[in-house]
Amino acid sequence: MRVNKFPDRIIKIDNDDYLYFGGTAYLGLPTNIEFQNILVKNILHWGSSYGSSRSANIKLTAYEHGEHFLAKFIKADAALTTSSGMLAGKLIIDTLNAQTDCFFHFPDTHTAIKTPDSIPFFIGTELNPRILDDVQEKITILTDSFPSFQIKEIDLSVLNLIPNNKEITLVVDESHSLGILGTNGCGIYSSIDYPNIKRKIMLSSLGKAFGLTGGVIASDSEFIKQIANNTVFISSAGMNPAFAQTIADAEEIYIRQNQKLKDNLNYLNEHLLPSKAFSFNHEYPMIYPEDANSAEIFASNKIIITNFKYTSAAKDLNRIVITANHKKEDLDKIISILNQS
Repeated sequence: MRVNKFPDRIIKIDNDDYLYFGGTAYLGLPTNIEFQNILVKNILHWGSSYGSSRSANIKLTAYEHGEHFLAKFIKADAALTTSSGMLAGKLIIDTLNAQTDCFFHFPDTHTAIKTPDSIPFFIGTELNPRILDDVQEKITILTDSFPSFQIKEIDLSVLNLIPNNKEITLVVDESHSLGILGTNGCGIYSSIDYPNIKRKIMLSSLGKAFGLTGGVIASDSEFIKQIANNTVFISSAGMNPAFAQTIADAEEIYIRQNQKLKDNLNYLNEHLLPSKAFSFNHEYPMIYPEDANSAEIFASNKIIITNFKYTSAAKDLNRIVITANHKKEDLDKIISILNQS
């Protein structure tokens, strides 16, 4: 279906209004007037784009401001912005290739951090024996904070089972947890604390909860320096500087919208009846209905949810997405349908 305006809580289809519970604008920022005003002010100051390399002799302070904020917000030593979350992932993999003897990936890891020679972390429900052998080596483990179709963050306690002869680097894609989980939406990076991890790295799209086209990498200062010196990073244009500055200027809005999102999730948790017909976690703004015809059922009630085939091998993705902008009366309609399922 084609639309001619950004879908917030209302989406107009064939001149008819539907409630919209799709997309990834978890904090509702693309249509937030206060956020838009900050962004417009910064576009007027920094222009609509900046195609130069970040390593050029002219350095824009917008990047310093945005990256300093992100490092502080995520609770990392340092952060670096990129033009997309996908590029952030590819830069990390490219940089780690020379430092890694073997890559392992958790199930359903996003394409952004997939590498062709990575092997599964699990065989069935058990750890891959390859990760438990006595070979002294450097390994990199790749995972999403929330794999597709899941409502609980990834359980990383299994890392404690890896023997000490493995030097572990952990890479976590937080595109669906930054802005949502943790204090004020800081994500899960700061809460990952396992003694056998030598280095942890997070990346995230900023085009989801943060409402701006771009990506971020956060880690220790040494690794961020390595990324900044990567040939691909040097030869790429940076994130729009107006967007980078907006990140630094909008902290209060992020915090406020994160609280609104949490209030909406708590409201759902109070009123949804427990059921095997759908999966819901009150800390996460997605509901996965089990009925394959869910999209049609909701559409008949003038509600549009996410519905598409995420990958060629996956089943259709039916997902109800809650945002900070949804009103209680919107949530009541979702509650009414799900409680009858």
